[in-house]
Amino acid sequence: MMKIIGENIHIISPAVKEAIANRDIRFFQRLAVRQVEAGADVLDLNIGPQKKEGHEIMPWLVKGIQEVVDVPLSLDTTNLAAIEAGLKVAKNQCIINSTSAEEERLATVPPLAKKYNAKLIALTMGKSGIPVSAVDRVNIALEVLIPRAIELGIPMEDLLIDPLVLTVKGCQEYCPECIEAIRLLKLAGDPPLMTNAGLSNVSNQVPAEMRPLINRTYCVMLMAAGVDYIIANPLDQKLKEFIRIVNERDDSTSVGRLGLTLYDKTLASEKLTADDVDWDDPDQVAIFKTAQILYNDVIYTDSYLRV
Repeated sequence: MMKIIGENIHIISPAVKEAIANRDIRFFQRLAVRQVEAGADVLDLNIGPQKKEGHEIMPWLVKGIQEVVDVPLSLDTTNLAAIEAGLKVAKNQCIINSTSAEEERLATVPPLAKKYNAKLIALTMGKSGIPVSAVDRVNIALEVLIPRAIELGIPMEDLLIDPLVLTVKGCQEYCPECIEAIRLLKLAGDPPLMTNAGLSNVSNQVPAEMRPLINRTYCVMLMAAGVDYIIANPLDQKLKEFIRIVNERDDSTSVGRLGLTLYDKTLASEKLTADDVDWDDPDQVAIFKTAQILYNDVIYTDSYLRV
């Protein structure tokens, strides 16, 4: 069953940034409880680089959140001293978010995961950046990330390969390739490799009112490809409904019927077609049009999704 890493403790949020500055642990405790009650299996703690105070902020945050919830934590910062300080006080197995295939990151981040028995999110990104094609991304995993984990003795079940979700606005060609990369990664190992995807990235820079449906539609596609973890907003009730529809095979609504068709066709490496859609149902039409941009079959514009 796919797990949700709750994304809401993120430095990009002005409220989170203010609460860190004020050392307001109650703010984070309330947010942690809300996410876990909403179904988050893991909580991501994104404190940003925090070059000067990260080694103090991360353990403070880890200890405070552990007082009110008992779930694994994902420590999300480029500051390795901050990550290690958080790992030292963590009660449960943590996730380190993240390493890439760049030499400097490979030299320093995976050994920390091994030392503290942490899971590790490994991005299919090398010194040349993020490849567009699924095959190139998978090759980074097979040729660089996985051999490094094996070298250090990191169990394969603790290595979460992340082929990097990029926004449909400006990086549209990456969207279907990421789905295919997940699919290929699941076929590349026995047992299948573990995978992760930052779901909300797919709608970055898109008008706020359009983001949720893009996220939900892409989530169904990721689930069909076999993703194990998504970093997402557990407070989005409709996202949870899309996940429930897939998990329970609930076709009792028009959204459920098209959602399951999208899932089944993605599973079979096929696409939704106009014949799958009830054109008198605005919810189905919206899902179909969203899928078209995620397939990179129709060029993304704000106006296309609004019409």
